[in-house]
Amino acid sequence: MSGPTGGSAAPFGRRLTEKIAVRGPLCAGIDPHPGLLDAWGLDATAAGLEKFALSAVEALAPEVAVVKPQSAFFEAFGAPGIAVLERVVTEARLAGALVLLDVKRGDIGSTMGAYTAAYLNGHSALAADAVTVSPYLGFGALVPAIEAARAEGRGVFVLARTSNPEAGELQNALLRNGKTVAQSIVDQVAALNAGAAPLGDVGVVVGATVAPGELDLSALNGPVLAPGFGAQGATVGDLRALFGAGLRGVLPASSRDLLRRGPDPAALRAGVREVRQSLDE
Repeated sequence: MSGPTGGSAAPFGRRLTEKIAVRGPLCAGIDPHPGLLDAWGLDATAAGLEKFALSAVEALAPEVAVVKPQSAFFEAFGAPGIAVLERVVTEARLAGALVLLDVKRGDIGSTMGAYTAAYLNGHSALAADAVTVSPYLGFGALVPAIEAARAEGRGVFVLARTSNPEAGELQNALLRNGKTVAQSIVDQVAALNAGAAPLGDVGVVVGATVAPGELDLSALNGPVLAPGFGAQGATVGDLRALFGAGLRGVLPASSRDLLRRGPDPAALRAGVREVRQSLDE
């Protein structure tokens, strides 16, 4: 398979834009947290993980533009968990959703090359439409992965200003040029996306709980993954205050707020439609 859609190497930004136009911008997280497994009446075993994850995919993936599995919750189960994650990637894409694998990888040289081979190479069972990456070993260390992703029509989302409270001390630190660390990351991503249409292939992660005006995203020309929507407290109003009324290319991410409605598939689907309607109002 040479591309993420069985041979097609259409740019990720284009594929994402087209998918959002049909299904809306909601990104559904699949986070098999032990507490959620318990709430669904499932054991914290590989079998419980598989039941939870594949049931969530079956209900959510036909409804949303993007499904975002959190890799760590699968890795916690060792090899059986990785096998379930492979099935999640496959089944979600068969249901028509793009898969954004939340792995937050970031390293240098051959190690980053190995991560790239695992998550962005079409010969890997874990290859996703896009992944999250961390720039905190230097933004330049990510460039080979970004180039490899683009060559296969895949995307990356670079952590810029995350929603966790501990992030501010580092991400809002001022550089010698007067910019914050987060703004510098946004600007470097914007440079990679310059001239792309309808949207660049390199996105940023900006928490939906970030204060409006903290970042200038006007030149980004790429997608934004916005965690913190729903269970972490951010509302549709917060999204619009932060990203603008149009929310172009913004993917509000919801996990617990949707998954707590399970295991009933109808309730899960109803939750998606409820959130999607709120984003359109």
